[in-house]
Amino acid sequence: MKKILLTGSRGQLGCEIRCASARYSDLDIFFTDLDELNITDEGAVRSFFSDLNPDYIVNCAAYTAVDKAEDEPELCFRVNRDAVALLASEACKSNAKMIHISTDYVFDGKNHRPYTEDILPDPQNVYGRSKLDGENLLMQVCPQSMILRTSWLYSSFAANFVKTMMSLGRERDRLNVVFDQIASPTYAADLAEVILHIIDSGKFLPGLYHYANEGVASWYDLACRVQRLVGNTCLVIPIETKDYPTRALRPHYSVLNKEKIKSTYGIRIPHWEDALERCIRLMQEK
Repeated sequence: MKKILLTGSRGQLGCEIRCASARYSDLDIFFTDLDELNITDEGAVRSFFSDLNPDYIVNCAAYTAVDKAEDEPELCFRVNRDAVALLASEACKSNAKMIHISTDYVFDGKNHRPYTEDILPDPQNVYGRSKLDGENLLMQVCPQSMILRTSWLYSSFAANFVKTMMSLGRERDRLNVVFDQIASPTYAADLAEVILHIIDSGKFLPGLYHYANEGVASWYDLACRVQRLVGNTCLVIPIETKDYPTRALRPHYSVLNKEKIKSTYGIRIPHWEDALERCIRLMQEK
């Protein structure tokens, strides 16, 4: 049995890993969130590692309130940078392997081709800078770690853009949605499956990897597809980012190139439209 410490268990990805883990009988996963383990508390982290002695750490915990982060950067950096360094230090001491989840928001969005892992990041907001600092500290403290960058996560669990569009589409006749921000919407269940596959395979190759569903979309494209799949008659109106100002800047283009993870682990990544259909069907069945 491989012992795994998972943080952020009540978030989208943590919940999806819990669901998927039922298919992996050789993995013994300890699901923690803030109530069980405060990852910003050095004493608590050290004590937890001493008691559990995990083989793997999967860090799904993060401060993800992108706009709010602009007003409380200290908390954002404490969770996305300092806590990652704490986990990395204990992982290194106990010879545990760490998988850390990061984001496409480490990029400036000025590219016109999908970002590969060797392109230098240039985050444009507090959230992105905190995540990049977390990546850098992780690799300094515990180089034998894996970073998985992903984009536009959604799930049947927790709050996310897809669930918001489903709800608003039922309540309103029309929605204004940004069309000039482009990335790859990612079903958290698909990312969860890949994480568990990597651990279960025994082929742990440290480094930086990109994972998102195949294909590209704007927030407008995604909103339109959601309305069609659930049968809402709400009219979705495309608008520019400048017409929907937010506290934090977002990258206009943050599509991730996934060739590295596909070739390394021999995985096939589903297209975002197929993944979205699976997710919505599951929510409707519930």
